[in-house]
Parts: sequence; structure tokens; C-alpha cells
Amino acid sequence: MRLGDLANKINSRVVGDPDCEVTGVATLDDAGPGDLSFLANPRYIKRVAMTNAAAVCIKPDTKLGVKLGLNLRVKPENKPDTKLGINSAVREGPLNLLVSDDPYYAFTRAMVELVGFRKHPHEGIHPRAFVDPTATVGPGTVVYPNVYIGPRAKVGKDCILYPGVVVYDDCILGDRVIIQANAVIGNDGYGFATHAGKHHKMPTPGNVVLEDDVEIGGGCVIQRATMGTTLLAAGTKLGDLVAIGHGVELGKHCLIVTQVGIAGSTIVGDYVVMAGQVGVAGHLEIGSMVKIGAKSGVMEDVPPKTDILGIPAQPIAQARRTFIATLQLPELVKRVRELERTVAKLTPPSTEK
Repeated sequence: MRLGDLANKINSRVVGDPDCEVTGVATLDDAGPGDLSFLANPRYIKRVAMTNAAAVCIKPDTKLGVKLGLNLRVKPENKPDTKLGINSAVREGPLNLLVSDDPYYAFTRAMVELVGFRKHPHEGIHPRAFVDPTATVGPGTVVYPNVYIGPRAKVGKDCILYPGVVVYDDCILGDRVIIQANAVIGNDGYGFATHAGKHHKMPTPGNVVLEDDVEIGGGCVIQRATMGTTLLAAGTKLGDLVAIGHGVELGKHCLIVTQVGIAGSTIVGDYVVMAGQVGVAGHLEIGSMVKIGAKSGVMEDVPPKTDILGIPAQPIAQARRTFIATLQLPELVKRVRELERTVAKLTPPSTEK
């Protein structure tokens, strides 16, 4: 595709040669002469000088000149007829740019245009999948072999259920839901009543609802509610091996990264980010736009728009101070011991008999 045509499709501006042809996508390190790449993290800016990519998606006001030895700063007002050259000892030929405010999103859209999504080997429901006669599956949905869809379950249109997915009875999936292999939707919640030293299983007549555009990673388990619904609101994305407890409510467009565990009856707001291996206790409320750092243990409610980190999780500035103090503990122990020895030498001997 011509770079100029691609730019129009992904709402970007060409700085360089709009007639340059791109045929694929790749990282800055791996790109060849026909590939499009991107720069979203400033720490990789030096790699732009060494890439063989035909073009790079980049932000306005990126100070390439400072890092690459070029008298160049990509500004919004730059005109698209400027061809940029880099020292031939570093790379051959000019560097073309696709400038946009969000280069990673622009690159994502370019991938859709140039590469597209995975092509499914079949349409509709594979003969080796089992769909209960009382369940419904919307048009355009692809169900892979060894998928189980239980009684009275509902799956919307244009969904993808990869091999080994299990959707228990009465669970509801909206439109464009993607569930990666071996995920389980709607198994019994981890609920027991302990009496006289024994744990007695509780019934779980509730269900799970995944709203539109939810994506579930491989091996995830989402428990059905004991009463009511376990809910993942529209646009929320789960990484692999995430465990969602019974009765949890996740808001819209949350990002829940690999190996997160959320205990039952916790309510999570919109646009919440939980990094890898976060653990959240049950019956908590986590406000919208909260960010939780990796391996954190959340044990109490979190107000909206708060960044937290650590075990137990705490505001990130405080967590960083705590971490720095922890790194200094060996030296502090050594100093305390030296002080103890000094004090012992200064203390007169006891005269008590």
C-alpha cells in the first residue's frame, strides 16, 4: 500500500515520500525495507536511526535531531513534502514518518490494513463443538472444536470462542466477545459455609454476563455469582490466567493483566488497570481510573484516580519511599549494631550485687 493511502486510512500525516510502498509491519529492530514500524516509547528513539523500516509511526514534537544527529524536529505544522535523510552509515535511504498524536494506535490500525486478523479455518459452529439445544449463538460467531456452550446460554453476534472454551448454563455473552482457548465462563463460585468443622458447598444459581467487546485471555476462570450476576462491562480485557471471583463487577474498558486474582463481591470502576499478579481481596470497592502496579496486594477500598503499589498496596509515592528504605535496611542494621557497641562501651558497669 502507498504510504499516503495508508496515512489517510489511519488518520496520520506523511513526512517524507507518500508514494513509498509498505507491505508489512515489524519492530524497529526487525523491520525490512518494505515494513512499517513505530516509536511509542522514547527509550527506543536511538533505534530509529538503525532501523531498515520504510516508515515509522511517531508523535509530533519528537526530538529526533537530538538523538540522531539530524537538524530535525517533527512539528504539527511540518508539510508532507519534506524528505528526511539519515547518515548512510547508519541506514540506507530516507526515513519516512507517519505522524499522529497516538502512534501506537495508528500502528495498530495500520496492522489491520496491512496484515489483518487471524483467518478462521471454518465459519460458524464447528461440528466438534457442543452447543446445547436451548442455547443461542448469534450470526457471524465462530465456535472452534471442543467448545462447550451449556443450557440456556446466550452468545451474541461476531464472537470468537477458541478451542476448549466452556460457557456454563445461563451465562450471557454480548457481541464481538473474544474468548481465548481453555477459558471457563460461569463455573461454581468458591463459596462454602463452615459449620461444625466442615465446609458445606453453597448453591450458585447466578450467572456471568460479558458485555460487548469484552476479551478473555487463555486459561481464565470467571465464576458465576452465588446470587445475581458476575459482570464484565463493555470493552474490558483480561490477560491470560486471570481468576474472577463470584459476584465481582468489573466496569467498562478495564485492563486486567495476566495472573490477576480478584476475590468475590468486589466492585471495580471504569478504566481500571491491574498489572500482572495483582491480588484483590473480596468485598472491596475500587474506584474508576485506578492503576495498580504489578504484584500488589489490595486489602482495602481504593478511591478513584489513585495509583497504588506494594503489599499491602499503598499510594505509589509512599510505596516508592518504602521500597527505597527497604533497600537501605542492611546498611541501617549495620549502623544500629555499631551504635549498640558504642553505647555499651560508654555505659558504666553495673554496681548492683
